[in-house]
Amino acid sequence: MKQNWYLIFLLAAVMSCQQQQPDLTPLAKVGENYLYLEDVKKVLPENLAPADSALWMDDFIKKWVRSELVILNAEQNLTPDQKNVEKELNEYRNSLITYRYKKELMAQKMDTTIRAEEINAYYESHQSAYSLKNIIVKAVYLKIPLEVANPEIIKHLTMDEDPQKLAQLDEYGIQYAKAYDRFNDKWINSSQVLNQIPEEITDEERFLRRNKFIESSDTDYYYFICIRDFRVQGQAAPVEYVEADIRNILLNERKVKFLRNIEDDIYKEGLASNKFKIYNIQK
Repeated sequence: MKQNWYLIFLLAAVMSCQQQQPDLTPLAKVGENYLYLEDVKKVLPENLAPADSALWMDDFIKKWVRSELVILNAEQNLTPDQKNVEKELNEYRNSLITYRYKKELMAQKMDTTIRAEEINAYYESHQSAYSLKNIIVKAVYLKIPLEVANPEIIKHLTMDEDPQKLAQLDEYGIQYAKAYDRFNDKWINSSQVLNQIPEEITDEERFLRRNKFIESSDTDYYYFICIRDFRVQGQAAPVEYVEADIRNILLNERKVKFLRNIEDDIYKEGLASNKFKIYNIQK
Protein backbone atom coordinates (compact mmCIF):
# COMPACT_ATOMS: atom_id res chain seq x y z
CA MET A 1 0.00 0.00 0.00
CA LYS A 2 2.83 2.42 0.84
CA GLN A 3 4.41 1.75 -2.55
CA ASN A 4 1.12 2.50 -4.30
CA TRP A 5 0.80 5.82 -2.50
CA TYR A 6 4.41 6.62 -3.31
CA LEU A 7 3.80 5.97 -7.01
CA ILE A 8 0.76 8.24 -6.93
CA PHE A 9 2.75 11.00 -5.26
CA LEU A 10 5.65 10.54 -7.65
CA LEU A 11 3.37 10.64 -10.68
CA ALA A 12 1.75 13.82 -9.41
CA ALA A 13 5.12 15.44 -9.00
CA VAL A 14 6.46 14.27 -12.37
CA MET A 15 3.38 15.42 -14.24
CA SER A 16 3.66 18.92 -12.79
CA CYS A 17 7.41 19.35 -13.22
CA GLN A 18 7.99 20.21 -16.84
CA GLN A 19 9.67 23.34 -18.17
CA GLN A 20 11.45 25.78 -15.87
CA GLN A 21 9.20 28.17 -13.96
CA PRO A 22 11.05 31.21 -12.57
CA ASP A 23 8.60 31.74 -9.70
CA LEU A 24 9.24 28.26 -8.27
CA THR A 25 12.20 26.80 -6.36
CA PRO A 26 13.97 24.02 -8.31
CA LEU A 27 15.26 20.96 -6.43
CA ALA A 28 16.46 18.87 -9.36
CA LYS A 29 16.62 18.83 -13.14
CA VAL A 30 16.77 15.92 -15.60
CA GLY A 31 16.89 16.86 -19.25
CA GLU A 32 14.42 19.71 -19.60
CA ASN A 33 12.22 18.63 -16.68
CA TYR A 34 12.38 20.20 -13.24
CA LEU A 35 11.32 19.04 -9.80
CA TYR A 36 10.19 21.95 -7.65
CA LEU A 37 10.09 22.37 -3.89
CA GLU A 38 6.50 23.60 -4.09
CA ASP A 39 5.39 20.35 -5.75
CA VAL A 40 7.20 18.09 -3.30
CA LYS A 41 5.68 19.94 -0.33
CA LYS A 42 2.23 18.96 -1.61
CA VAL A 43 3.01 15.27 -1.07
CA LEU A 44 5.24 15.60 1.97
CA PRO A 45 3.78 13.50 4.84
CA GLU A 46 2.42 15.55 7.71
CA ASN A 47 3.79 15.64 11.25
CA LEU A 48 7.36 14.68 10.30
CA ALA A 49 10.18 15.91 12.48
CA PRO A 50 12.52 18.33 10.66
CA ALA A 51 15.28 15.71 10.38
CA ASP A 52 12.83 13.07 9.08
CA SER A 53 11.37 15.60 6.66
CA ALA A 54 14.81 16.31 5.22
CA LEU A 55 15.53 12.59 4.84
CA TRP A 56 12.17 12.01 3.17
CA MET A 57 12.71 14.83 0.69
CA ASP A 58 16.23 13.65 -0.10
CA ASP A 59 14.93 10.16 -0.80
CA PHE A 60 12.05 11.52 -2.89
CA ILE A 61 14.41 13.65 -5.00
CA LYS A 62 16.75 10.72 -5.66
CA LYS A 63 13.85 8.49 -6.72
CA TRP A 64 12.46 11.23 -8.96
CA VAL A 65 15.85 11.67 -10.63
CA ARG A 66 16.23 7.92 -11.19
CA SER A 67 12.75 7.70 -12.67
CA GLU A 68 13.29 10.71 -14.93
CA LEU A 69 16.62 9.33 -16.16
CA VAL A 70 14.95 6.08 -17.21
CA ILE A 71 12.24 8.08 -19.00
CA LEU A 72 14.89 10.26 -20.69
CA ASN A 73 16.78 7.21 -21.90
CA ALA A 74 13.58 5.66 -23.18
CA GLU A 75 12.76 8.85 -25.07
CA GLN A 76 16.24 8.90 -26.64
CA ASN A 77 16.47 5.23 -27.58
CA LEU A 78 12.98 4.17 -28.65
CA THR A 79 11.68 4.74 -32.16
CA PRO A 80 8.76 7.10 -32.75
CA ASP A 81 6.47 4.10 -33.26
CA GLN A 82 7.63 2.55 -30.01
CA LYS A 83 6.97 5.81 -28.15
CA ASN A 84 3.49 6.21 -29.60
CA VAL A 85 1.24 5.13 -26.72
CA GLU A 86 -1.93 6.84 -27.92
CA LYS A 87 -3.64 3.52 -28.70
CA GLU A 88 -2.81 2.03 -25.28
CA LEU A 89 -3.91 5.20 -23.48
CA ASN A 90 -7.18 5.24 -25.40
CA GLU A 91 -7.80 1.57 -24.62
CA TYR A 92 -7.05 2.19 -20.95
CA ARG A 93 -9.38 5.20 -20.88
CA ASN A 94 -12.18 3.23 -22.53
CA SER A 95 -11.68 0.37 -20.12
CA LEU A 96 -11.67 2.70 -17.14
CA ILE A 97 -14.81 4.66 -18.02
CA THR A 98 -16.61 1.43 -18.95
CA TYR A 99 -15.71 -0.04 -15.56
CA ARG A 100 -16.88 3.08 -13.74
CA TYR A 101 -20.14 3.18 -15.70
CA LYS A 102 -20.94 -0.46 -14.97
CA LYS A 103 -20.00 -0.02 -11.32
CA GLU A 104 -22.35 2.95 -11.04
CA LEU A 105 -25.18 1.01 -12.69
CA MET A 106 -24.68 -1.90 -10.30
CA ALA A 107 -24.73 0.45 -7.31
CA GLN A 108 -27.95 2.09 -8.50
CA LYS A 109 -29.95 -0.78 -9.96
CA MET A 110 -28.66 -4.22 -9.00
CA ASP A 111 -30.33 -6.10 -6.17
CA THR A 112 -27.57 -7.35 -3.88
CA THR A 113 -29.86 -9.14 -1.42
CA ILE A 114 -29.21 -12.89 -1.35
CA ARG A 115 -32.07 -14.70 0.38
CA ALA A 116 -31.61 -17.70 2.67
CA GLU A 117 -33.66 -19.84 0.27
CA GLU A 118 -31.18 -19.13 -2.52
CA ILE A 119 -28.24 -20.08 -0.32
CA ASN A 120 -29.93 -23.30 0.80
CA ALA A 121 -30.87 -24.25 -2.76
CA TYR A 122 -27.31 -23.72 -3.98
CA TYR A 123 -25.94 -25.67 -1.03
CA GLU A 124 -28.23 -28.63 -1.71
CA SER A 125 -27.21 -28.68 -5.37
CA HIS A 126 -23.47 -28.45 -4.63
CA GLN A 127 -23.15 -30.21 -1.29
CA SER A 128 -20.43 -32.55 -2.58
CA ALA A 129 -18.21 -29.48 -3.15
CA TYR A 130 -18.33 -28.62 0.53
CA SER A 131 -16.67 -31.62 2.09
CA LEU A 132 -14.74 -30.63 5.20
CA LYS A 133 -10.95 -30.81 5.10
CA ASN A 134 -10.55 -30.21 8.83
CA ILE A 135 -12.52 -30.67 12.04
CA ILE A 136 -14.87 -27.85 13.00
CA VAL A 137 -16.72 -27.26 16.25
CA LYS A 138 -19.25 -25.07 17.98
CA ALA A 139 -17.81 -24.42 21.39
CA VAL A 140 -17.64 -22.33 24.54
CA TYR A 141 -14.28 -21.61 26.13
CA LEU A 142 -13.37 -20.25 29.56
CA LYS A 143 -10.09 -19.72 31.35
CA ILE A 144 -10.72 -18.92 35.02
CA PRO A 145 -8.42 -18.40 37.99
CA LEU A 146 -8.46 -21.56 40.11
CA GLU A 147 -9.59 -19.79 43.27
CA VAL A 148 -12.89 -18.59 41.71
CA ALA A 149 -13.62 -21.44 39.28
CA ASN A 150 -16.94 -23.26 39.79
CA PRO A 151 -17.09 -26.21 37.33
CA GLU A 152 -20.64 -27.23 38.26
CA ILE A 153 -22.09 -23.79 37.55
CA ILE A 154 -20.19 -23.59 34.27
CA LYS A 155 -21.42 -27.02 33.12
CA HIS A 156 -24.97 -26.14 34.06
CA LEU A 157 -24.88 -22.89 32.11
CA THR A 158 -23.31 -24.44 29.00
CA MET A 159 -25.45 -27.59 28.98
CA ASP A 160 -27.87 -26.29 26.36
CA GLU A 161 -28.56 -23.17 24.30
CA ASP A 162 -31.26 -21.72 26.51
CA PRO A 163 -31.04 -17.92 26.04
CA GLN A 164 -31.45 -17.26 29.77
CA LYS A 165 -28.61 -19.62 30.66
CA LEU A 166 -26.41 -18.13 27.95
CA ALA A 167 -27.05 -14.65 29.34
CA GLN A 168 -26.03 -15.90 32.80
CA LEU A 169 -22.97 -17.54 31.26
CA ASP A 170 -21.98 -14.23 29.66
CA GLU A 171 -22.27 -12.51 33.03
CA TYR A 172 -20.21 -15.23 34.70
CA GLY A 173 -17.53 -15.12 31.99
CA ILE A 174 -17.25 -11.33 32.12
CA GLN A 175 -17.07 -11.31 35.92
CA TYR A 176 -14.67 -14.18 36.60
CA ALA A 177 -12.91 -15.38 33.46
CA LYS A 178 -9.45 -14.35 32.33
CA ALA A 179 -10.56 -15.44 28.85
CA TYR A 180 -14.09 -16.21 27.67
CA ASP A 181 -15.39 -16.85 24.15
CA ARG A 182 -18.53 -18.30 22.58
CA PHE A 183 -17.11 -17.54 19.11
CA ASN A 184 -20.36 -15.80 18.18
CA ASP A 185 -22.03 -19.24 18.35
CA LYS A 186 -20.49 -20.01 14.95
CA TRP A 187 -18.54 -22.96 13.56
CA ILE A 188 -14.78 -22.64 13.96
CA ASN A 189 -11.71 -24.82 13.32
CA SER A 190 -11.26 -27.16 16.26
CA SER A 191 -7.63 -26.10 16.73
CA GLN A 192 -8.80 -22.53 17.39
CA VAL A 193 -10.26 -23.62 20.72
CA LEU A 194 -8.48 -26.89 21.59
CA ASN A 195 -5.09 -25.18 21.41
CA GLN A 196 -6.18 -22.95 24.30
CA ILE A 197 -5.85 -25.70 26.92
CA PRO A 198 -2.58 -27.09 28.34
CA GLU A 199 -3.56 -30.69 27.60
CA GLU A 200 -2.08 -32.15 24.39
CA ILE A 201 -4.64 -33.86 22.15
CA THR A 202 -3.20 -36.31 19.63
CA ASP A 203 -6.44 -37.68 18.12
CA GLU A 204 -8.94 -34.83 17.91
CA GLU A 205 -11.79 -36.80 16.33
CA ARG A 206 -11.64 -39.58 18.91
CA PHE A 207 -11.29 -37.04 21.71
CA LEU A 208 -14.32 -35.05 20.56
CA ARG A 209 -16.48 -38.15 20.21
CA ARG A 210 -15.75 -39.02 23.85
CA ASN A 211 -15.90 -35.58 25.45
CA LYS A 212 -18.61 -32.96 25.53
CA PHE A 213 -16.89 -31.16 28.38
CA ILE A 214 -13.13 -30.70 28.31
CA GLU A 215 -11.53 -29.71 31.59
CA SER A 216 -7.89 -28.99 32.34
CA SER A 217 -5.85 -26.94 34.77
CA ASP A 218 -2.38 -25.72 35.62
CA THR A 219 -1.03 -24.02 38.72
CA ASP A 220 -3.04 -20.84 38.13
CA TYR A 221 -6.04 -21.50 35.92
CA TYR A 222 -8.96 -23.83 35.32
CA TYR A 223 -9.65 -24.38 31.59
CA PHE A 224 -13.07 -25.40 30.34
CA ILE A 225 -14.40 -26.14 26.86
CA CYS A 226 -17.95 -27.17 26.07
CA ILE A 227 -18.27 -28.81 22.66
CA ARG A 228 -21.79 -28.03 21.49
CA ASP A 229 -21.39 -29.77 18.16
CA PHE A 230 -18.66 -30.92 15.79
CA ARG A 231 -18.04 -32.19 12.26
CA VAL A 232 -15.01 -34.14 11.06
CA GLN A 233 -13.02 -34.36 7.83
CA GLY A 234 -15.02 -35.78 4.94
CA GLN A 235 -18.40 -34.77 6.29
CA ALA A 236 -20.47 -32.15 4.51
CA ALA A 237 -19.84 -28.71 5.93
CA PRO A 238 -22.87 -27.17 7.66
CA VAL A 239 -24.56 -24.66 5.41
CA GLU A 240 -23.93 -21.82 7.88
CA TYR A 241 -20.20 -22.61 7.78
CA VAL A 242 -20.03 -22.02 4.02
CA GLU A 243 -22.80 -19.43 3.82
CA ALA A 244 -20.46 -16.50 3.16
CA ASP A 245 -18.72 -18.33 0.30
CA ILE A 246 -22.05 -19.29 -1.28
CA ARG A 247 -23.33 -15.73 -0.90
CA ASN A 248 -20.28 -14.41 -2.78
CA ILE A 249 -20.72 -17.00 -5.54
CA LEU A 250 -24.39 -16.12 -6.01
CA LEU A 251 -23.63 -12.41 -5.94
CA ASN A 252 -20.91 -12.79 -8.59
CA GLU A 253 -23.26 -14.83 -10.77
CA ARG A 254 -25.86 -12.12 -10.40
CA LYS A 255 -23.30 -9.44 -11.35
CA VAL A 256 -22.34 -11.33 -14.51
CA LYS A 257 -25.99 -11.73 -15.52
CA PHE A 258 -26.78 -8.10 -14.68
CA LEU A 259 -23.88 -6.76 -16.77
CA ARG A 260 -24.73 -9.06 -19.67
CA ASN A 261 -28.32 -7.78 -19.59
CA ILE A 262 -27.05 -4.19 -19.46
CA GLU A 263 -24.98 -4.76 -22.62
CA ASP A 264 -27.94 -6.41 -24.34
CA ASP A 265 -30.22 -3.51 -23.40
CA ILE A 266 -27.70 -0.93 -24.62
CA TYR A 267 -27.36 -2.81 -27.92
CA LYS A 268 -31.14 -2.97 -28.39
CA GLU A 269 -31.48 0.73 -27.58
CA GLY A 270 -28.67 1.58 -29.98
CA LEU A 271 -30.33 -0.48 -32.69
CA ALA A 272 -33.72 1.17 -32.15
CA SER A 273 -32.17 4.65 -32.11
CA ASN A 274 -29.96 4.06 -35.17
CA LYS A 275 -26.84 4.78 -33.15
CA PHE A 276 -24.75 2.36 -35.20
CA LYS A 277 -24.54 0.83 -38.61
CA ILE A 278 -22.87 -2.36 -39.72
CA TYR A 279 -21.63 -2.34 -43.27
CA ASN A 280 -22.09 -5.43 -45.39
CA ILE A 281 -18.83 -5.80 -47.29
CA GLN A 282 -18.98 -8.36 -50.10
CA LYS A 283 -15.90 -10.55 -50.27
